[in-house]
Amino acid sequence: MTAKVLDGKATAAAIKEELRGRVAALAERGRTPGLGTLLVGEDAGSQKYVAGKHRDCAEVGIESIQRELPADATEEQILDVVRELNEDPACTGYIVQLPLPKHVDTQKVLEAIDPDKDADGLHPMNLGRLVASVGGELDSPLPCTPAGCVELLRHHGVGLAGKHVLVIGRGVTIGRPAGLVFTRREVNATVTLAHTGTTNLDELLASADVVIAAAGSAHMVKPEQVKEGVIVLDVGVSRVTGEDGTSRVLGDVDPAVKEKAAWMAPNPGGVGPMTRVMLLANVVEAAERAADGEDWAGERAGA
Repeated sequence: MTAKVLDGKATAAAIKEELRGRVAALAERGRTPGLGTLLVGEDAGSQKYVAGKHRDCAEVGIESIQRELPADATEEQILDVVRELNEDPACTGYIVQLPLPKHVDTQKVLEAIDPDKDADGLHPMNLGRLVASVGGELDSPLPCTPAGCVELLRHHGVGLAGKHVLVIGRGVTIGRPAGLVFTRREVNATVTLAHTGTTNLDELLASADVVIAAAGSAHMVKPEQVKEGVIVLDVGVSRVTGEDGTSRVLGDVDPAVKEKAAWMAPNPGGVGPMTRVMLLANVVEAAERAADGEDWAGERAGA
């Protein structure tokens, strides 16, 4: 068996096409979604990631709002920009690019974001709403990476209902919120979260129907650990320097796993593009909610 590819690039392109139509419909109602980014410092990886987000915006017609501060910016200067974006009507949603400099209280900055403008879906208020909502429509954004995993599988006709999903890694972007997204009634998976304190990882890997590897440990998931027909999404990223001094970025899953898996999301080209496109979707949905609210208020005023 050789795994079929869960193609994140093609899926993201299809979602962008749909978003273009929704952005055009919003424009006819006099609203243009705007995505803001706040980048502090000159980290090359962060700069590249932010630039990619704004290229995505241009593809679907979302306005780009870019704010940059030097690495030595004070916490108060950063919070001033957060408050500016909160109050800017042109900014539908925004992200504060992480990591922030060590002298800054990251949690304080993230909690200062207006939950209605939380493009990442990771504000404590929005995570709380997700905890409290098992099913039905949410009026708040979903965390981009786990939502992207669900959409990637759905696009390829792979359902999660009744499946045992093993998530490896307890990071805030996917590990911790994954269970909240995957156990909603419309997804209906059973989720196990493994981390550095897990003592029976081999046993869990052997029984999992779906493995989402997000630990940031290069090639930690080996073919002998998983069962035939497993579905694998490789999310983790590690930078490894070879004996020749060349630096490479590797995922968490050994490439040989594809010989046992039914489906496999490559890294790169799998979940990464889906995370970025779900960020756009969150911004468009926020603009639609705001437009619907304004239309409703206008109707009430004219009643």
